Amino acid sequence: MNMKKFPLRNIPRRKFLEMSMKGGLLVAATPTLLSSLVSCRETARPAIKMDKDTLSKVIKKALERGGEFADVYLENRISREISMEESIFNSGVYGIRQGAGVRVICGDKTGYAYADEITEENLMRAAEVASYVARNSNNQITPVDIAPAERKSFVTVQRPLEDIADTKRIEIMERADQAALDYDPKISMTSISYYDQVRSRVIANSEGVYLSDELPLLMFVVSALGENGNNRHEGRDRVSYHSGFEMFEKNPPEDSARKAARESVDMLEAEDSPAGTMDVVMENGWGGVLVHEAVGHPLEADNIARGIGAFTGKLGEKVAADCFTMVDDGTIDNMRGTINFDDEGTQARKNVMIENGVLKGYMTDILSAKQLDMKRTGNGRRESYRSIPIPRMTNTFIQKGKDDPDDIVASTKSGLYVQSLSGGSVNSVTGQFNFTCREAYIIENGKKTTPVRGATLTGSCIDIVTNIDAVGTDLDFGPGNCGKGGQTAEVSVGQPTVRIRGINVGGTRA
Repeated sequence: MNMKKFPLRNIPRRKFLEMSMKGGLLVAATPTLLSSLVSCRETARPAIKMDKDTLSKVIKKALERGGEFADVYLENRISREISMEESIFNSGVYGIRQGAGVRVICGDKTGYAYADEITEENLMRAAEVASYVARNSNNQITPVDIAPAERKSFVTVQRPLEDIADTKRIEIMERADQAALDYDPKISMTSISYYDQVRSRVIANSEGVYLSDELPLLMFVVSALGENGNNRHEGRDRVSYHSGFEMFEKNPPEDSARKAARESVDMLEAEDSPAGTMDVVMENGWGGVLVHEAVGHPLEADNIARGIGAFTGKLGEKVAADCFTMVDDGTIDNMRGTINFDDEGTQARKNVMIENGVLKGYMTDILSAKQLDMKRTGNGRRESYRSIPIPRMTNTFIQKGKDDPDDIVASTKSGLYVQSLSGGSVNSVTGQFNFTCREAYIIENGKKTTPVRGATLTGSCIDIVTNIDAVGTDLDFGPGNCGKGGQTAEVSVGQPTVRIRGINVGGTRA
């Protein structure tokens, strides 16, 4: 990772921009990196300097000791990150990262090695190291000659990030800062972060596949701290898409700022949450992280292949309520979890995991698909060239239902309305989960009333999917980062408004 970071507290705006731009030039001026720089123009192709003949030699080298499959993954990332706290720009990072990895699959074993500089010598050495997994193997295949493959694209760009001056990025952050502070006098400070990157990939494998693409990514986060003399609460809003700078035309920074500020102000009057078994109504959008964690991870096929997890051996069986359908779809235009193809070269697709309560499939990569004798679903993803692909979600959501969202609340006599979760975790073996509610309200006689703090949700994935009895028509999404196996991946989660009967709620009320 080639990166330059500038501590910039109390540095004037003009000086900040000068230093940020100079830092980018200092990084980019490295000769070995200049040859690999890529643009984020929709028509541009990755400028990774490695021809097909060399990649074929690397694959052949990787399989010289045996094995059933080999691939080469090459990557460039150009990123920019700016942060602002208390209306002051305090950090700017411009980074360039490049490298490549070689993988060999032999039976249930994977050999992997990577290099931080893309040269033929480094790749041949990585291939040799990866090939050791197949030593003493009787499996021997002849690689197919690589040739360009066709994959549909689901990411479009109108305003390429390379064409955007840093002044425009700064302006977006300043607009958000001002909108949050103007929302209410109780907003005492803000924290704003801007991140963009362009990731270029080249994938070649022993099945003859050769692919390349570019994925631009934007992430914008606004936090607003509210204070009323007695309490403090930090509200937050996040927007992220595989998109050009036009993201801010469709999602103005002022909207994110006001959402964060509203949450902050509303939750200042929160009381301690009660505890017990309650009916829970989850607001549409980011509430989908509950199903992402509690149901999505147990449906990733690497654990299924090991024979562990709540859904192992249950294909075709009824595992959820009739109104519950869960989908993982990497093809939704420009979403944060969208991919043209996964990091193994498999075409992205829409995968229905649970349909009307019946388990239909798992999310696979090449290895787990082979182990389970199932189709590849396009879910083989990696954090970077330093990591092996593993089954990961993309855009995962509960499909919209038939219930009116207002009627769902009105027909709930008492319970908890969860407007936002701050995240959680799941044990993919047992299916047990826990979540913290960032914004929640008591439901009394079918109405959302008192805000409460300190509420947590615990239970099992089977409890969730079998106890949902209402699914709204208002499907929406939220962006996130998903951690698994020491890797992170960009994802979107989504759901309509849903009601879950009888969740265990932990609270702070005595």
